[in-house]
Amino acid sequence: MTRFAICLDRVLKHEGGFVDHPKDPGGATNMGITRDTLSDWLKRPATVDEVKDLSRDTAAGIYRARYWSPILADGLPTGVDYMLFDLAVNSGVGRAAKFLQLEIGVTPDGKIGPVTLGAAMKKDPKGLVLGLSERRENFFRALPTFATFGKGWIRRLRDVTRDALKDAE
Repeated sequence: MTRFAICLDRVLKHEGGFVDHPKDPGGATNMGITRDTLSDWLKRPATVDEVKDLSRDTAAGIYRARYWSPILADGLPTGVDYMLFDLAVNSGVGRAAKFLQLEIGVTPDGKIGPVTLGAAMKKDPKGLVLGLSERRENFFRALPTFATFGKGWIRRLRDVTRDALKDAE
């Protein structure tokens, strides 16, 4: 399996199936893909039924194009790739890039390029995973929806951190 396939399987385990929680600002979501994201992907408004019927192949295409590729995950150290991919999915590509850039001490412009990749490759992958985990937890705890979703976010973060650290060995 490719790193993308391994990491995608893990992300999908956490994202689950179809949900439409009234307190979730993402609205109708399936496999972590929101109605807005699917609409953008289809280049037209998606229906709730289309979100419900989303195929794994379509979800994988979206995840690769919108999250994995923009963070240049193929160029990241093993373990850091998964941590950052999950972060990008959960909190946005720009935030993921900035968190990594802050951890490695480069200008946090929200876009991963050669400078960020080069600096990341010089750092201890386990240290990066732990630093990113701490930043994510602090970010989650500051969100107004933490009381509703925080327990699940922290459980997911613990799982992701554990698996990313194993990968980094």
